[in-house]
This record gives sequence, structure tokens and C-alpha cells, in this order.
Amino acid sequence: MPKKIKLGILGGGGDSLIGVLHRVAAHINDNYEIVGAVFSPELQESIDFAKEIDIPTNRIYKDFDTLIEEELKLSEDERIQVCSVQTPNFLHFPMAKKLLDNGFHVICEKPMTMNYAEAKELEAAHQKSGKVFALTHTYTGYPMVRQMREMIKAGALGRIHKVDARYYQGWINPIIHDKEKRSSVWRLDPTKAGISSCMGDIGVHAFNLLEYTTGLQVKSLLCDFNYLYEDNQMDVDGTVLVRMDAHVKGVIRSSQVATGEENGLAIAIYGEKGAFRWEQERPNFLYKMSDTEPTQIYKPGHAYNSALSLAGTKLPPGHPEGIFDSMANIYLGAAKAIRGEKYNDGEFPTMTDGVRGMNFIESTVASHKKGNVWITLD
Repeated sequence: MPKKIKLGILGGGGDSLIGVLHRVAAHINDNYEIVGAVFSPELQESIDFAKEIDIPTNRIYKDFDTLIEEELKLSEDERIQVCSVQTPNFLHFPMAKKLLDNGFHVICEKPMTMNYAEAKELEAAHQKSGKVFALTHTYTGYPMVRQMREMIKAGALGRIHKVDARYYQGWINPIIHDKEKRSSVWRLDPTKAGISSCMGDIGVHAFNLLEYTTGLQVKSLLCDFNYLYEDNQMDVDGTVLVRMDAHVKGVIRSSQVATGEENGLAIAIYGEKGAFRWEQERPNFLYKMSDTEPTQIYKPGHAYNSALSLAGTKLPPGHPEGIFDSMANIYLGAAKAIRGEKYNDGEFPTMTDGVRGMNFIESTVASHKKGNVWITLD
């Protein structure tokens, strides 16, 4: 087996959900070893956390700038090769850019930046660096999402007619209805989260899946947000009409105040010959529907699936795989790219997806603020 890739971690310490997801994902296929980190703004907290997860503390740094400075003193054989950025949104751009400028590969949480202008600047830095940049749109790693993509690409649905994506959660209900809480949570603070909460955090996943599975791009959109309270600056619910080309139209529905919902991401793609439907809370079932035949159900691990789907399946049929495995598939694709190995362009979201995502988020905000008008994406 090839030598393990030296991984650095930024953020993701303590009881961070996203932190454990990334660490487990990096470990699953035995491609990475964590050699350095800044888990927390406080050095002692970072050191204590490193001890808790049993990694060496000699390369736990007091801050991000020190990590860059000290790692560059090491030989190429020793130093971090790729850094995983798991910090709050406002740190994604400055960290990713400095990493690329200094010759490190990057695996970054979304949204990639705080705004579209930063995304374009980061894109230029990425092109200049020649390094790998992977964006963790986690749900593209599910085998059945990848199966849908490959079947649509092969013409299984014929001409696409309509798309429908929703991402419903209810987690922000206990916060949004309390004035003090909604004023203190970073996800509702535009200086830390960016210009959008709901659409920027989860709606962009639905947008990404529509483009990932169909191979089409959203050309224009019209958005209507709900903020619930006058003093709340960030959307917590929204509906977006999308046009992907002259004959492909649809809707993206996203909410953080959908009471009782947990992680309700689902997409449906309708074409002239049939349709696909997939739901994140039941990820091992891909439904293919037709007007003339019974509904078919595709499941992971079977020989009838595509090479891309099977490459992301680790267990025999009937053994459930979930979000850790999905994120692991993105880390696996990034590992192939870092090593210069051949890989399918659907194995991990790229800088292009990050730029598209920021274009989408800014366009939804602009559409709402201009009175719910159609906005053309770049």
C-alpha cells in the first residue's frame, strides 16, 4: 500500500460533530495519518484534545500561522501534505488561500468562502498553485447518489424535464424564538457565517446535488426567504425556483425551522423516460420510477451498479453504510488526486463546485432583497 498522506487538521476539536466526521472519514480507507493540528484557538485545549484522541502533541500549534511557518521548516518528506479546514465559515477563505499559496493541498468544509468575490480569488490561487482542492459536499459520496449520476449520464432518464430538491431541518427552532440566543449563535451572525444561514448552510447542498446528478447547471433563479423576526439578519427558511435550461425547471426548498425534521435532504429528477428519487435519511435506496413499469429499487454493493458507485461501497449488499462512509469516499477521491492516481471526476467536489455554490448563495440573497426577482448566475 502507498505511504500514508500526512494530514493536518484546522478546527474540529472538542465535541464538534463535523470534526469527528472528518477524522473517521480520513481513517476509513487507511490513506491518511494526522500529524499536525490547530484544533482550538487555545493551545492547551488543542493539546488536551490531541491527547484525548491519541495523536502526538509535538506538532500541535498555537495558531494557524505558526502551523504554516513551522511545517515549512520540515523536509517535504516530513511536513503536512494536505490540511482539512473544519473551522467556522469566516476562516475558510483566508486559511485555504494561505495553504494553497504555500504549497499545501486542501480539503475544505463548505461554504468555501464568505462571498462570491472571495471564491473567484481562491479559484485563481488554486489554479496558480497546481494543488488539489476538495470541497466536502458530503452527500456526493453516497453510492446511490453516484449511481444516479452515472445512470443519468448514460441516458437512463432521457431528456430531463423537472428537478426537485429539499433540505429540511428543525434544529434552529429552540434558538430562533429566543431573542438572546438568536443574537449569540455564530450561524446567525453574518460576520461569521456569511450572508446566508439556511441557504448557505444546507440549501447549497441541495443545489450541489442537482448539478452533480444531472450534469446540468442552474442558469437563473428566483428566491423567497423567511427570517421570522425583524431583528434576525439571516434566513432560516427559503424557497428557490430554478431554471437549468429552457426546458428544465424546478425548485429547491430549504428550512432550518421545519419542526420535527432531522436531516431531511431529498432529491428527485424527472425525465422523459423515467425518474429518480433519493433521500438522505434512507441513503441505501435509489428509486427509479416510470409511467409504464413498476418502480425499481437500486441498492449499494450489487454488480448491477456503476464502477463509481461500487468504488464507494465497502461492505457486501445489505450492510448499511452512512454519512461517515460518504465523507470517507470524498477523502478517498482526494487521496487519489494527491497521489497523482487516476480517478473519476465525480469522486470529490472541486473548486468549481465551491465557486458555483457561492454564486448560488449570493444570487438567492440578491433575488430576495430585490423583491423576489429572477437572477442570472455567472
